[in-house]
Amino acid sequence: MEIFKNPNYKFMKSKYIAFVISLSIIIAGAFSVYKNKGFNTSIDFAGGTLVQINFMNDVPVKEVRDRLKNIDMGKSIIQKLGEGHEYIIKAQKVSSADISKEKMENPDEVANKIVSALRTSEEKELLKQGKFDLNTMEKSQIASFLQGIIGDADKAAEYANKIADKRKSKENLGIIKSYDELKGLIPDDIINKLKEKTFLGRLSVMRVEVVGPQVGKDLRTKATQATVWALLGMLIYIAFRFKFLFGVSAVLTLTHDVLITLSFISFFNKEISLTVVAGILTIVGYSLNDTIVIYDRVRTNLKKYANKLGISDLLDKSINETLSRTIITSGTTLLTVLALYIFGGEVIRDFAFTMLVGIITGTYSSIYQSCAYISIWEKRKQAKKELKKKESLQRIERKKTGSTKTQNKSTNISTESNKVEQSATTAPAPKRGKKKSRKKRKKK
Repeated sequence: MEIFKNPNYKFMKSKYIAFVISLSIIIAGAFSVYKNKGFNTSIDFAGGTLVQINFMNDVPVKEVRDRLKNIDMGKSIIQKLGEGHEYIIKAQKVSSADISKEKMENPDEVANKIVSALRTSEEKELLKQGKFDLNTMEKSQIASFLQGIIGDADKAAEYANKIADKRKSKENLGIIKSYDELKGLIPDDIINKLKEKTFLGRLSVMRVEVVGPQVGKDLRTKATQATVWALLGMLIYIAFRFKFLFGVSAVLTLTHDVLITLSFISFFNKEISLTVVAGILTIVGYSLNDTIVIYDRVRTNLKKYANKLGISDLLDKSINETLSRTIITSGTTLLTVLALYIFGGEVIRDFAFTMLVGIITGTYSSIYQSCAYISIWEKRKQAKKELKKKESLQRIERKKTGSTKTQNKSTNISTESNKVEQSATTAPAPKRGKKKSRKKRKKK
């Protein structure tokens, strides 16, 4: 299937404009990270508090998240355990002033904030009336409460242990649904007193843990190493499969994609979690796939048109020949990820956002980055070759000129010497006076 019939777009003419756009986004992203004092990291990287909660009845995840948004914990990771009513809530640092004072260092305070946010309006009203929630009271609190009723500390501790054990049993899972469940464990008059002074809330806290910052540091290191090793593996593969120049161009392109994606994550203050890191690594693989398809066509066209087309025209031809495939592949993937972003829910929304940015950036960079680097490098290489050729011709010309001058000079010298010899040969002999006779000399 072809969307474009014989396209002939001159992509390489706009490569410098694309460089300016990309560089501007990366610089703006770096400024955004600096202004925000780093990325918005999740509990996986920054540390936080884990709270396991069991509800009396089935509660939708959306309701849990909406209630947590009221205390600025809407970004928390919420996981439902099995088919029951248990949830694990991983809460990280928040922006709310009353919670940030605690700095999320006291897990019990965080658990109390979460429980308070998840209570119904009826439960909050009962708390205002001075009643206690029997399902969230600790064993020591129950013992103190019962001691105030019966006045016997030992009996109060005994009854508190029985209530706590009943609440933790497998059939209850932290929730006492009815006071009738306590019959036979404690006296009826105590149960009646509990009915007057307490109520049975719809949830209980099963577990509270702290995720320390050291875990976050290890995860950050491993995530960085995973990205670097992935880029290095790409370089080795492409250098072996095509040329070393192609490998370097591909790695620069993938680095560009990662930086652009991180910039948009910072712009929209998205949370960096392990799922987002997985999305970035997926982008690296996706962008590379599109780049290799174009490189394969470039390699084929180099054999056909190496002596007929310049490098820019050859790259444009290769991109145009694979343009329909690029649009179809990227378009269908983009629609799928867009559906995940809109309908997938809060848990995978940041992952879907990362993929959305990555697909668009990867498609754009396969054209305007990977091929543009090759174009610039090959033109520079060709310019160096022409310069060397020109210098070589100039040296040859200088040698020829020098030998000609030497020959002319030697010719002039030989000519002058010949003239001298000729003049010496043809010159008249000097006149000599007549010798006086011997007799005359004697007379004298």
